[in-house]
Amino acid sequence: MSGEKRREEMLTVLRQSAKPVSGAALARNFAVSRQVVVQDIALLRAQKQEIISTNKGYLLKESSPNHRIFKVHHTDEEMEEELNLIVDYGGKIEDEFVYHKVYNVIRVEMGLKSRREIKEYMEKLKSGKSKSLKDVTSDYHYHTVTAESEEVLDQIQEELQKRGFLAELRDYEPIDFWK
Repeated sequence: MSGEKRREEMLTVLRQSAKPVSGAALARNFAVSRQVVVQDIALLRAQKQEIISTNKGYLLKESSPNHRIFKVHHTDEEMEEELNLIVDYGGKIEDEFVYHKVYNVIRVEMGLKSRREIKEYMEKLKSGKSKSLKDVTSDYHYHTVTAESEEVLDQIQEELQKRGFLAELRDYEPIDFWK
């Protein structure tokens, strides 16, 4: 099988999977090394395919017109409550990012859509091996949240506001981070 054909089939596998597909599984499926999979993913990204790397494998980014960026602020102790609130109202936490005056946007993919996934994420943070990006900016950070409708995003925003998690944008922060 040619490399081009293999990459087309990898895209098909990623499109058809609701869960992340590990590099090892892709390597087995296409009878190539894990390194070849990494190179293929890089080539697909160079072709503008939005492939997300997670700790559980690769995902093809879903295009959802219903998304909103929330600027939030909370303590480590409140983090799980904030994340659970978002998924309980039907949102998916796509990422966490911070806006740094010197480094600009620093972003990590999350893809959290259930309490179970949030619990696993929190356990990793509590293990002490990793820290949240919010630690870089005095607990201020952003989440891109997707949902099935604007109404769901409105409910999430209202609840984040009620619980005191929403923060105001500063003058130096861009309104559209991705332009």
